[in-house]
Amino acid sequence: MTSDKPSPSAAPICQGCGAVLSRTVVDLGLQPLANSYITPERADAPEPVYPLHARVCDACLLVQVDDVVPAEDIFDKDYAYFSSFSDSWLAHCKRYAEDMAARFDLGPQSRVVEIASNDGYMLQYFVAMGIPVMGIEPAANVAETAIAKGVPTEIAFFGLDTARRMVAEGWAADLLAAKNVLAHVPDINDFVAGVREILKPEGVFTVEFPHLLNLIEQVQFDTIYHEHFTYLSLLAVKTIAERQGLKIVDVTKQPTHGGSLRVFMAREQSAHTVTANVQALLDEEVAAGLDRPAGYEGFDARVRAVRTGLLDFLRTAKDEGKRVVAYGAAAKGNTLLNYCGITVADVDFVVDRNPAKQDTLLPGSHIPVRTVDALVAARPDHVLILPWNIKDEVMRQLPEVAGWGGDFVIAVPEIRVATGAL
Repeated sequence: MTSDKPSPSAAPICQGCGAVLSRTVVDLGLQPLANSYITPERADAPEPVYPLHARVCDACLLVQVDDVVPAEDIFDKDYAYFSSFSDSWLAHCKRYAEDMAARFDLGPQSRVVEIASNDGYMLQYFVAMGIPVMGIEPAANVAETAIAKGVPTEIAFFGLDTARRMVAEGWAADLLAAKNVLAHVPDINDFVAGVREILKPEGVFTVEFPHLLNLIEQVQFDTIYHEHFTYLSLLAVKTIAERQGLKIVDVTKQPTHGGSLRVFMAREQSAHTVTANVQALLDEEVAAGLDRPAGYEGFDARVRAVRTGLLDFLRTAKDEGKRVVAYGAAAKGNTLLNYCGITVADVDFVVDRNPAKQDTLLPGSHIPVRTVDALVAARPDHVLILPWNIKDEVMRQLPEVAGWGGDFVIAVPEIRVATGAL
């Protein structure tokens, strides 16, 4: 693998406020791009790796990775993540569409826009209700999938310029949605400025993101990878929103992605009132120390303990002659595997339901990706679930594992092994 990284003399700068970043949250070393799956014929080609170093800004408390990879290199035309391959995620999005349509009285007269709409996984439910929609998606291959299923989609990165163009084309939004995208933007200020621009005067922006509090408390370090530029607390998001003339009017906790927040924003001058949920969540973050730089110390050592636990487990399995197969060619799994230095010597192969990932090799580790049927045929002793956030769904899909005497394993926040609930 080859290393592409900035000059060591270049001090990293906070993308939120411009302050110099000097405080490490965790350093995960040199890693390949987590969603850059490798075709077998390119197995021996040089593979770029980049520093994966998360820091917290002492000034505005925004947690972020060093800006070392252009967004165009991550979200290219062959981007491999398709949202529709998780049944639990689709169910979550269907509930969201129904709830938002009812809460904001959306109908044929409304405009619903989603940023990073992927393969139309969520907007399809608004389409089914007869509500006009428009997706904005930078990855051409997944956008084309959405268009083919009847979800109108603009192929573009979202920011202030795109927002102005969309408004000029009649797409000022009553409801603007962004699910797990705010963390993916390299210029968060331009993105949020675009949010304000595209909202109608009384429009609402809902944004979901994994909650930084859970990442820290549950050692979810594997959710850190290059396409996630930031790791968000409500405290930091409030600062960013207010900088662009928006106010947070509500927040709810969601079970997705290991514990997420759904934040509701509106223009500062809108009539939307702020619920008590907002202050309650801010108080929770303050109690956990997220309002001060010292609250982020000690995380790196806890991450190293997870690595030790997984490597000890795999070493024992190998010594006992037991086979380990992984489930889920997820980006978080690639962070975990590469940080731990795990290869095919430790894990035979990984399976995934997404055909775009099958018959490829995982970035970095080069573990082959196969169909789920291959796992059933192999009858491994241990099934290492890499996307631990959908572990219950995975275990329901594979009841036969217990039948052949196998079990399921997750590594975060610590090694857990079980045939039933993990």
